Amino acid sequence: MLLSAAAAVATIVLKTWAWRLTGSVGLLSDAMESGVNLVAALGAFWALTLAAKPADRRHHYGHFKAEYFSSGLESVLIVVAALAIIHAAIGRLQEPQPLEQLGIGLAISLLATALNALVAWVLLKAAKRFHSITLRADAHHLLTDVWTSTGVVVGIGLVKLSGWTILDPLIAIAVAINIIVTGWKLFHETASGLLDRSLPDEEQHLLEQLLASRETEQIRFHALRTRVAGSKRFVAMHVLVPGQWSVQQGHDLCEQLEQDIATALPRTHVWTHLEPIEDPTSWNDQNFRWEQG
Repeated sequence: MLLSAAAAVATIVLKTWAWRLTGSVGLLSDAMESGVNLVAALGAFWALTLAAKPADRRHHYGHFKAEYFSSGLESVLIVVAALAIIHAAIGRLQEPQPLEQLGIGLAISLLATALNALVAWVLLKAAKRFHSITLRADAHHLLTDVWTSTGVVVGIGLVKLSGWTILDPLIAIAVAINIIVTGWKLFHETASGLLDRSLPDEEQHLLEQLLASRETEQIRFHALRTRVAGSKRFVAMHVLVPGQWSVQQGHDLCEQLEQDIATALPRTHVWTHLEPIEDPTSWNDQNFRWEQG
């Protein structure tokens, strides 16, 4: 995230320079989005630092959800930046201005775009390694910036070839709309995390397959509950076994299940609740997950 912040500072300088040289509102919109990248990177650094703190007396389940504060802040900043871009573009539509020094301006913009693409690649690798929504969100935001910058460069190139200066603010508005879509997607993912959404479908299916492979006439599972908090996954379930089993037998089964699930789904915390399979009350909540939704 510090690398992302440093790259944001560099791209702000480069894109602002390109805007000052050309007078392009499209390049101005690109520079403003890089400003959002900087604030988002600093917010993400704070969130990841907080999320890494261990559980304490006031936060028994840790601080993993701190990552959602970062992604939520980023989604709001993205939309604010997009509205500012639209405002600037409307002013340019009303009073079109010729663009200057397009060659050097576009070259500088392309250099900043290449820097963003490199940092996004590094962040995606880190996000996959650490299973972090914050790193993944920032990487996808930077990739959006890359495509946005590419669109701006292509558009300004068309302005240079055709002489139609009105294309510049129109491109800026198109960029802003694309940024709003990105912000909305990020906000939706943040809200889902804060509402304790269950595991993604593919991970849920993998978990259910694993449990189905362990079931026998003497061993059953139900009341399966899952949720995601930042980079962590949480799984809770009831394990039904014969009542005559010893405590040690039941304990060994639950320990093995927890290890198998943690191996199949890294960064997963698993809780099991042992119950006698013959007791009718053990089956009262067998359909919990389906009844809830």
